[in-house]
Amino acid sequence: MKIVHKSGKRKTAIARATMKPGKGLVKINRLYLDNYNPELARLKIKEPLMLAGELANKFDFEVKVYGGGWQSQSEAVRLAIARCLVEANKSLKTIYLNYDRRMLVADTRRREERKPNDSSGARAKRQKSYR
Repeated sequence: MKIVHKSGKRKTAIARATMKPGKGLVKINRLYLDNYNPELARLKIKEPLMLAGELANKFDFEVKVYGGGWQSQSEAVRLAIARCLVEANKSLKTIYLNYDRRMLVADTRRREERKPNDSSGARAKRQKSYR
């Protein structure tokens, strides 16, 4: 099996995953998945690996992720790992799509920009005072 490179994005977080034949090790920014915190992020990242079953134990994953917060980083990593596994076994595609569509399709929603001449927020309007 060849080496596979895939990426995943969520908000401003970008994850680049490399999958190569191995024994099921997952490293995120040079940190093993078992040591990755918070626990909620760790569980979210494990989802595609658990659905893949024995196939996930045949590959090692090296993931680099930057930008965004811990939640969007974990979702970007999850997307990248799922895309790598689908490359190895096409039948996983239907399993992932039935479980959660966001495992293979990126969430394109982004933060709305603030409007000019108003520093409070994206949709807040200027207050008026008539006194």
